Amino acid sequence: MSSQPSSTASRQIVWSSVVTVISAAILIGAEVFGAAFAGGWALAILLGLEDTGAHILQAVLFALGVLVMIAFVRAAQRVEPFFKRA
Repeated sequence: MSSQPSSTASRQIVWSSVVTVISAAILIGAEVFGAAFAGGWALAILLGLEDTGAHILQAVLFALGVLVMIAFVRAAQRVEPFFKRA
């Protein structure tokens, strides 16, 4: 027997949890991506990189920011479940 819940079980979306996680993700995302942009620019100046190097560094930091946001949303879903059993 499988310990997985049946796919026919009724689930309801908990909108307050969804809105909370999305709101926090927007706030934290603005900080993470702003820091990636500014940090890439600052590091490029510190390392003496040209514009192309600065853009590449910003893209790398932006990609790391995406990974941070994915990890945040996954962790937030565990704390604030999006679904409840009806």
